[in-house]
Amino acid sequence: MRRVLVGGAAFAAVCVSAASVPGVAVASPLPTPGTTLVPSFPPASPSPTGSESPSPSDTPSGTPSTGPTGSDRPSAPPSGTPEADPGATVTGRAVMVTPKLPRTKTFAYGKNARQRVDVYWQPVSPKDKKAKARPGVFLLHGGYWLEGDKGAWKYLARRLTAQGFTVFAANYRLAPAAQWPAQRDDAVSALAYVRKHARYFNLDPKRVAVVGSSAGGLLATQLGTLDDGGERVRGVVALSPVNTPYLAYQDGGEPTASAAQRKLRGAVGKLVGCVPGAAVTACWDKLDDANAASHVSRGDAPMLLFHSKGDFVPATQSTALAGALRTAGVPVTVRTVSGRMHGGALMIDPTVYPTLLAWLKARTS
Repeated sequence: MRRVLVGGAAFAAVCVSAASVPGVAVASPLPTPGTTLVPSFPPASPSPTGSESPSPSDTPSGTPSTGPTGSDRPSAPPSGTPEADPGATVTGRAVMVTPKLPRTKTFAYGKNARQRVDVYWQPVSPKDKKAKARPGVFLLHGGYWLEGDKGAWKYLARRLTAQGFTVFAANYRLAPAAQWPAQRDDAVSALAYVRKHARYFNLDPKRVAVVGSSAGGLLATQLGTLDDGGERVRGVVALSPVNTPYLAYQDGGEPTASAAQRKLRGAVGKLVGCVPGAAVTACWDKLDDANAASHVSRGDAPMLLFHSKGDFVPATQSTALAGALRTAGVPVTVRTVSGRMHGGALMIDPTVYPTLLAWLKARTS
C-alpha cells in the first residue's frame, strides 16, 4: 500500500533501469503516436479506433474534463522512478510504433472531490454499425485507505486499452475522514456509474472485471463477494490484497513487525474508526464487514490473488478468503511469487502481467 508501489506503473522501474544502451536515445516515458519503442515484454497490439466520438447526447452526467487534472494529469515522470513507462526501454536491435493513446477523461460519480473516475477508451463512430462493445477493467488504487490516487494506474490503463479493454480507474474517499464502509460504497457507486454510461464508453457492461492493489485489493475482493458479486463483475484480480484487516492489525503489533506493517495496523484503526480488539460490538461488526471472506456466497466472482514471498501483506491475507470461495464452489487461485514486492510492484515479476492479462481476457471473453 505504499504510494510508490501502487498500480501498473510500479513495475516500470525495472524497464527504465535497463534503458542505458550506448548511442541510443531513451524515449519519453509518455510516448506519442509514432514514437519508436521496444517494451520489456511482448507489445500489445494496437486496438481499432473510430473516426468520430460518441454522440453528445450520450455523454454521461457529471463533471467531465478533457483529461485527468491536478495530480492525475499525465506528465513525464523522472527517469528511473516507479512512475516511468514500462514500455520505455529502447535497444538498438528492434523498434515498434506505439499504439495510439486512448481517449481519457475524468468524470464525477458523486459530489465529494474524491469521487472521481478516469476513463480510458477508444471511441467508435456512431456510423460504425459493426463495432463491438469492449470488455472493461475497473482499477482500484492502494495506499492504506489513507492516501493514493487513481493516476498511479495510467500506464497499466493504457496497456489494457491497447489490448481491447475499456479501462476505469477510480478514487474513493479516504480514512480517517471517511470510515468504512465509505470506501466500498464508493467503489460500488463508481462501477455502477460507468456501467450506466456503458454506451458512451463503448463498454459491454456485462463483461467487466476488477483489479485492485493492496488496500484497493480489499475493495476489489469486496466487489466480487458483496451480495452476488458475480453479477457485478466477471472476475477479480488483487495484488497484495488486505482481505482481512483485523489480521493486518494483529501482524502490525508483533515485535518483529516492519514499519509498513505498523503503519497498516494504525490504518486499520482509522479505517473502522475504533480500536480493534476492544470489547465494543460495533467495532467487531465493522471489522467483520471489512473481512471479504464474511461475504462469500455461491454467486461470487472468480478470483486471482497475488502476493510475494516477502510481501508485508503476506499470502495468509488471502488464505481464509480462498478457502471460503472454494467451499462455495467459486474458482480462486492464490499465486505467490519470489521477492519482496508489494501491490503493483508485483508486476516486476515477469510472470505476473502476462498471467493477469490472460486471466482478464479469459474472464471477459
